[in-house]
Amino acid sequence: MNRFISVILLVASIVLLQSPVIGHHAFSSEFDKDSPVRLEGVITRMEWINPHTWLHMTATLEDGGTEEWMLEGGTPNTLLRAGLTNQILLPGTEILVRGYQSKDPDCIPKCRGSGRDITLPNGDNVFMGSSGVGAPPGGFPDDN
Repeated sequence: MNRFISVILLVASIVLLQSPVIGHHAFSSEFDKDSPVRLEGVITRMEWINPHTWLHMTATLEDGGTEEWMLEGGTPNTLLRAGLTNQILLPGTEILVRGYQSKDPDCIPKCRGSGRDITLPNGDNVFMGSSGVGAPPGGFPDDN
């Protein structure tokens, strides 16, 4: 009987101690703080998913061409608290995003980066990034 109880307790302990592994990356592991980007264009899609939101946009290049980007933002809750909602970040909305290029500069299928802040059509500038380990402190290279 004691052996049976011991086996049951061992199995129960193993089952109860298992938990899903949730990983989170540091800013510096994926993005380059020395490669700032300034993107003007229109939102094509907004993903409100945890642990980070993803803003998809078509950026207009200096030569008039376009480039598809996906920009990581803070958690959905962070954006909502900053005043960014699914009624504000609608496809077709013209925006300016400042952020940082991915360490992987290949744009296949899209260019990737970390969005720091977003300027809305009414001129409001809202922080959309995360302040994770390795993220650049406040300010941006072209801030005056």
